[in-house]
Amino acid sequence: MVKREQVIEVLKTVKDPEILQSVWDLGLIYDITTDPEGVVKIKMTMTTPFCPYASALLSDIKKSVSENISGVVDVQVEVVWDPPWNIDKVSPEIKFALGL
Repeated sequence: MVKREQVIEVLKTVKDPEILQSVWDLGLIYDITTDPEGVVKIKMTMTTPFCPYASALLSDIKKSVSENISGVVDVQVEVVWDPPWNIDKVSPEIKFALGL
């Protein structure tokens, strides 16, 4: 069975193309669930509803999870806007790196 921790490790390698930091460290990932059949469901947000890279980012997430974790048969990514993303969701290390 695919483990949530495996998905998190992969998401730490997927970078937001604008900010060049991982979607995990930016706090864009709100929920991850896996099931015994190999389906991974990810709820995430974007820093803005007008993100020009949204479709590319979703594609990168799906591709990275499906190609890097054995047993994944489907990756479903749902973009949600509640709660809205804000700077408080960013990891302390990334805040420091970005000078925030």
